[in-house]
Amino acid sequence: MKAWLSGLPREKADILLLLLAAAMVLAPHALHLPPWLSVATAAPLLWRAVITVRGRRQPQLALLVPLALLGIAGVYASYGSVLGRDAGVAMLALLLALKSLEMHGRRDIFVFVFLSFFLLLANFFHAQGILSAAWMLATVIVLLAALLSAQYGTLRPRLAQRLGLLGRMLALAIPLAAVMFLVVPRLDGPLWGAAAEGAQARTGLSDSMQPGAIASLALSSEPVFTARFSTPPPPQEQLYWRGVVLGDYDGATWMRKGAGRRAPAGDNRIDITLEGQPSHYEVTLQASGQRRIFALDLPRSIERLPGNPYVVSSALEVLTIQPITSTVRYRVSSQPRYRLQAGLSFAQQQPWLALPGGSNPRSVAWARALRGRGAHALTPADAIAAVLDHFRRAPFRYTLQPPLLGKHGVDDFLFITQAGFCEHYAGSFVVLMRAMGIPARVVTGYQGGLRNGTDNSLSVRQSDAHAWSEVWLAGRGWVRVDPTSAVAPLRTERNLDAALPAAPSPLTAWRALAGLDGGAHGAVAAWRQQWQQAEYTWSSWVVDTTPQRQRAMLDGLKNLPAKKLALACAVLALLAAVAGALVCWRQARQGDPLDALYAQFCRQQARRGYSRAPHEGPHGYAARLAAGKATPEAHAAIAQFLAIYAAMKYGNANPDEQLRARRSLHRLLTQCR
Repeated sequence: MKAWLSGLPREKADILLLLLAAAMVLAPHALHLPPWLSVATAAPLLWRAVITVRGRRQPQLALLVPLALLGIAGVYASYGSVLGRDAGVAMLALLLALKSLEMHGRRDIFVFVFLSFFLLLANFFHAQGILSAAWMLATVIVLLAALLSAQYGTLRPRLAQRLGLLGRMLALAIPLAAVMFLVVPRLDGPLWGAAAEGAQARTGLSDSMQPGAIASLALSSEPVFTARFSTPPPPQEQLYWRGVVLGDYDGATWMRKGAGRRAPAGDNRIDITLEGQPSHYEVTLQASGQRRIFALDLPRSIERLPGNPYVVSSALEVLTIQPITSTVRYRVSSQPRYRLQAGLSFAQQQPWLALPGGSNPRSVAWARALRGRGAHALTPADAIAAVLDHFRRAPFRYTLQPPLLGKHGVDDFLFITQAGFCEHYAGSFVVLMRAMGIPARVVTGYQGGLRNGTDNSLSVRQSDAHAWSEVWLAGRGWVRVDPTSAVAPLRTERNLDAALPAAPSPLTAWRALAGLDGGAHGAVAAWRQQWQQAEYTWSSWVVDTTPQRQRAMLDGLKNLPAKKLALACAVLALLAAVAGALVCWRQARQGDPLDALYAQFCRQQARRGYSRAPHEGPHGYAARLAAGKATPEAHAAIAQFLAIYAAMKYGNANPDEQLRARRSLHRLLTQCR
């Protein structure tokens, strides 16, 4: 393989290097383009590679134009437009692939490379993590190597020389990029627009819930947010991340209370009594297209988002004014022990007791009979305990694939199927509570998270989506009750994987080793925690550096004590002086570039057995070499090399002539062997 590559002509090797760079540019986009377009962009690159290696003619314009029109029609059919962000990226990918079949001269190569750089930048639309950045850096190196090869023209420098020049370019560019990252003002919003076209909510939680709504998220590992604690994190069973409170029920679907109508008078008053020590943490919330801010029950204070303030409902839902279209970060203080609205009036309790008439009659009758009447009626606390005990004793199952329910879904679930996910248990529990005359509501959000013990952080994914219940008790206010814990306690004590029954599989042992069964000691689980920590650091200090954080860093430099500032300036000046001295020393060591080429020529001829004598000038050396053994082509190259060197060394050539002469000497060196 190596011999085959080394035997390729220089022009063919350069084209193959360029095609490799284009393939690296297009590879990340293949994850987001339609499958047909990924194939349509890979085929022209492969076609051009075959043409290059076999020395065939490139396709005619009469063939490329129909292919381009067909590709444009396909993009329009897939996106409904050829304009906009996603459609524009698809068009650029198609254009780059077809351009590879139409490259003839250096100008076409430059267009191809610059188009590749632009398309490479578009990958930031989809991914900005460490692996993506590393891949893009490798792609930039290959692109620059291909560009340098085109810039050299007829010269034939070795690959090591090209890579050395590329390394020096990057060594100069990276510090400059770091300085620009720190001092160039950043925009408050995304560079490419405030929101992606057709932005849709991706948190998976909506303002309504029906059976199957949350179970559909259980297999998604998409990250939702990361929380880093500055105080000891609460136990796993207390990690309830509050999202949406659902109070209206039509017999099939739970919705936010008051949707489409005004809230009762006085309902917006929030009466909270906080107890115990708070938990302090910082949340990094991914873009979702929705307006929800997540915090642990019960949020005590939440930092305001710059340019996007939030409002808090009477049920302690936190909603921003504008949809969240980019990653945001905010500090939160939460109180695990609290009393919420302990003094609700009778009128304020009524909305949380409503049930649709005629819906789930069997469940309503069973609940009323269970609580009883008069002096023998169970207290609210005893009624709650009785229902939870029923969930524990009856053959209920926790499953991602529950049977379908009929018109009276709660009746079917409680007395027929007895198999469901968290939304089944939370929804049916609230129906039973309301039938008993106890105010109750459903809360959806996230429960738990993957812990990283090295920095007190945890990552919450879509699979952590959960639904639980809140009941109102006199003197205690709203109290969280999670009926899922009565059926599958491992769901809240560990995670979803631990709660679901394991399917028989030969991979069970491997899943346990890798930490995929909910265990915290698997080898892969430990590695994943370390990687998530690295991703979090990268996101915090590189990707999500906001204008406020940038100004804070610069203010920190500005407010340094005078002595420390002077010391920092002195260190920078010393480093600059050392770098300048090294450059001067290297230039002095290298000397005249013309003499360096002549010395290289002399070493080359010495290896052939014709060392230059100390007294020999270029003309005498040329006469002796002309009598030596070499091919006619080598003799001609040797004579031309020494003639050009003598003319430049002892003549009066201008800088342009000297530059052209050095290029010619570089080329002739490879022919003098």
